[in-house]
Amino acid sequence: MDARLSAEQAELRDAAARLADDLGPRSVLGLADDERVARLEKAVAATGWRTLRSDGASGVEIALVAEELARGLVDVPFLGPVLADALAGALGDALAGAFPGALGLGRGPATLVVAGRAPDARGFSRGLALDGRSVLAGPLGDAAGGTDLTRRVARVAGALEPAGTLSAVDAARWQALAIVVTTAELVGAARGAHALAVQYSKVRAQYGKTIGSYQAIAHLLAEGLALIEGSESIMRYAAWGVDELDHAEALNAARIAKAYCAVAARTVCETAIQVHGGIGNTWECLAHVFLRRVLVSAETFPVRLEEITVGLPGLGAGSGVPLPAAGVAGGEREEARADRGRVLDPVRRVAPGAVRRRLRRPVVAPGVRRAGTAPGVRRDLG
Repeated sequence: MDARLSAEQAELRDAAARLADDLGPRSVLGLADDERVARLEKAVAATGWRTLRSDGASGVEIALVAEELARGLVDVPFLGPVLADALAGALGDALAGAFPGALGLGRGPATLVVAGRAPDARGFSRGLALDGRSVLAGPLGDAAGGTDLTRRVARVAGALEPAGTLSAVDAARWQALAIVVTTAELVGAARGAHALAVQYSKVRAQYGKTIGSYQAIAHLLAEGLALIEGSESIMRYAAWGVDELDHAEALNAARIAKAYCAVAARTVCETAIQVHGGIGNTWECLAHVFLRRVLVSAETFPVRLEEITVGLPGLGAGSGVPLPAAGVAGGEREEARADRGRVLDPVRRVAPGAVRRRLRRPVVAPGVRRAGTAPGVRRDLG
């Protein structure tokens, strides 16, 4: 893999960055500026970025645009239509024959449907979905706001109709692309939140000095930058793998990137809120908008550790992370734990304590409290 961007890729990234900087929201109130949104929609539509895949773009190029648009909190659709375009392209002529008018030149555009909802539906009335290997299409209801303040969500209006079937290879490769694009959004939103925190630390003064000059703040921001750089690296590899790796390897690489970046991006956004202090918990601060976008992107095509098999010896595809039964000998159990730990080591080495604690947190059933000291009770009190 050559990690360097070509001249065309760098130009594409810079164009997306300029558009996001020029027309993206500058404040939370800016999200309600219909005139700005209309100009932004016109600009994005004119670029043709929503059909990048059918125009021959690689996974890296789509990820570059997704990252920059998320960094600038661009609040018009890109994720949904670009993945719907890729899905229609993978299906090919079968879509036009089975569901005329769903997507394509001269016909109505479509956005992506996931679990019965279109998460990026502003201005779209039709949706495409992938169920296993079957492509489904159908109309959407009215779009409304959701957790992510930069997007509009619409439910499917009626039943989705079959539009065709993908091969196993095409379905896996499309799924890898979908995970990579949402991962790129995580990286972009984290980068935007970190830049917001750095900018604030340079102007907010306390005790006669800007808060960024104090180690307590500087170290938090440095750790956040380390997480972003690591996320960028693993995401770029997964994006490259969409087209260059075997479909199973590409899917595994995408899952590993999503698992890493979901934790890292959330940590960076939470750190940005902390750096802002009390104002970071207010509605007027953009920090929570970045956090909301990260939380929603993390749950769009979510990845569980049990789905990751790369680096775990002796496991077949899809067999998951080893969890030895109670009767397994101690030595074998420790070896399995070490295998599981290797998946998480890159995060543990650079992540702040909050990330490490979250990764180590055991899973318990809803409503069941862990044994131990009750919440709010200090252990050192007799």
